[in-house]
Amino acid sequence: MTEKHQEDLVHIRSMMERSSRFISLSGLSGVFAGLSALLGGVYVYQLFKANGIEYFEDNHQLYSFSLITELILTAFVILFFALAFGIFFTVRKSKKLNLPIWTSATKNMLFNLAIPLIAGAIFCFALIYHQLFVLVAPSTLIFYGLALLNAEKYTYSDIKYLGFSEVILGSVALFFLGYGLVFWILGFGILHIFYGLLLFKKYK
Repeated sequence: MTEKHQEDLVHIRSMMERSSRFISLSGLSGVFAGLSALLGGVYVYQLFKANGIEYFEDNHQLYSFSLITELILTAFVILFFALAFGIFFTVRKSKKLNLPIWTSATKNMLFNLAIPLIAGAIFCFALIYHQLFVLVAPSTLIFYGLALLNAEKYTYSDIKYLGFSEVILGSVALFFLGYGLVFWILGFGILHIFYGLLLFKKYK
């Protein structure tokens, strides 16, 4: 009877977990988002070189309008591929586990994720408008980390560690202005791949 009760409790707990948390998130989403960021970072570095900017040598705080435009477009392309990979692997995992995707847990997670992201996007566009470019990379890391921390209660709790890491990395980047690309690659590239692999191994 004791074993039967334990099995029932495990089953009930599993059902509650599925109803209150978005568990279709795939670790591979993070891995491929990280790879997209790495490729994007390499492209941006080459873009700087093509414009006569030696990233690790020059005092490169003033950029041309065309370069800023291309950097913003590159960021949107990276975001597009990261989201595309995230949707693809999430849908694939949901079908594999026979779980619905659009649930109240999904809506709660996206809502809580969106609030800091939207605020961060407005803040970063304001920085670009005022030509405070060196603050953009640290700000994106900090707001993204806050978004993960805000959404963590509606998905895997492990996400909070990635959130803390992003906030800490972004905060450190504030003291090394001019090297935002390096911190951006570490935060959105390396950390995503690392935590993506951990989640994939733990929840596959």
